[in-house]
Amino acid sequence: MDEEDSQIQKTQLAMTVPTTRVDVLVIGAGQAGLATGYRLAQEGVSFLIVDENQQIGDSWRKRYDSLTLFTPRSLNALPGKVLDGDPDGYPSRDEFADYLANYALHYNLPVQTNFRIASLDIEAEALFWAEGADGSAILARAVVVATGGFQVPVIPEIAGTFSPQVRQLTPETYKGPADVEHGPVVVVGDGASGRDIAFELSAFKSVILSRGRNRRLLPEKLFGISMWKWLKVLGLLRAGPNSPLGRAMRKSDPFPSRERSDRDLEKRGVVLASRLIGANGKRAVFADGSTLDVGAVIWCVGYHDDFTWLMIKAAKDQTGSIVVKDGRSPVPGLFFIGRPWQRNRASALVTGSTADAQRLVDDVEQYLSSTRQGEGSIALVAK
Repeated sequence: MDEEDSQIQKTQLAMTVPTTRVDVLVIGAGQAGLATGYRLAQEGVSFLIVDENQQIGDSWRKRYDSLTLFTPRSLNALPGKVLDGDPDGYPSRDEFADYLANYALHYNLPVQTNFRIASLDIEAEALFWAEGADGSAILARAVVVATGGFQVPVIPEIAGTFSPQVRQLTPETYKGPADVEHGPVVVVGDGASGRDIAFELSAFKSVILSRGRNRRLLPEKLFGISMWKWLKVLGLLRAGPNSPLGRAMRKSDPFPSRERSDRDLEKRGVVLASRLIGANGKRAVFADGSTLDVGAVIWCVGYHDDFTWLMIKAAKDQTGSIVVKDGRSPVPGLFFIGRPWQRNRASALVTGSTADAQRLVDDVEQYLSSTRQGEGSIALVAK
């Protein structure tokens, strides 16, 4: 089917399926999507936020039970609404999920949950066509993708060399110690999630934390003040990805230890091991040559994107990865927000959502103005 036939088919489909028309479609109702919605509402732009989960905040509720955000409440508020509680304390998973749901309700943001985007393509006349898994469709002048950079947990090829008797989990499938019946347990990856899970499991199981690169952990407080506040005041959270400071931070990925330092974990009985490089049945093999029979492995080695639904070829490079610079795609009218190091260190954190959303909405408005050519904005109506 050529491009002309495809557009004819979409036009015919739009006449028969429920179709919503908006100026801006925001994909994802997490912190970045809601912050974007808040700014769009302030500017009087018609928009709709869609999310595949049943409730706003479910992307947080689905993670492990003991999860707390690793930034304090003072840095986790979206524009216009504080996050109640100790400003230096760390909100729990459910607390923050409820905050997001209440935020959308408080500002009456138009959010459609339980809506999964099956495909996003570009229509004639610079309109985007988003087809839902339920068969409905959305036509929009611009699209903001707010799905973030933590979409699908990475599971290395090594996982396939473990015996089926070894239970394998990720931060998305691990909920708590009851999920791990047999030990020892290897937690692979010493980022915030890996250290959290190793810390929790150490009270119940023999735990090995497999580490890769050298990671610099910062003290939780300096002179009685949260290290995150120091990072913000000193401008480190605003360091750009290609600045000398930004490159150094990307290499070491420093964050406050919150009683999860190497010393803290060792006091809890966690064994610190080198990189996991192989497996044979139940036996894990580490870079220093040591081996160990294990009962479970929890992979905390990062995430990768899933943009199989994004059908616009110009939005991706030859490897299939999205092309984005400072939130803008080479495809006019297509924008991204909430990506790691999109603009700076804070971009993938809640605290970066406010500033990034303001700048992004300015870009979106400029694009809409250039394409509207005197027409009024599209009313939010269902065909």
